[in-house]
Amino acid sequence: MLSPDELQELEATLLPTLERHHLRLLAHGLRTLQTIAGHASGGLPEAGAIEAWAAAQPVIAADEGFAEAFLHQLDGVGQQLATIAAAAGREPLDLDLADLIHWATEEADRRVRPPATPPGPPPG
Repeated sequence: MLSPDELQELEATLLPTLERHHLRLLAHGLRTLQTIAGHASGGLPEAGAIEAWAAAQPVIAADEGFAEAFLHQLDGVGQQLATIAAAAGREPLDLDLADLIHWATEEADRRVRPPATPPGPPPG
């Protein structure tokens, strides 16, 4: 779970609302995967460990459809964290909120940055 200070740090970014929401989901997913692994560093936990953890959570286990969707989403978060970590030369569970904020800010900047070379004149 994210601390109030971490949530405040996340909300203080200049990212648009939707991107802050995505960042919040990634951060919560990271914390969940760290909890499942029993440590806050290294590689992602195995699928079996994630499934066992989810089955032990009463709210998740009570609804099979939700459990399936939750596991699918957590898998997607894990894949995205692995991609972010690989780009940073780190393991996924070694990431922290500052890393995720940096990644999200870089992604936003990349989307709004003008192309390196301006387009040429129109044909004709």
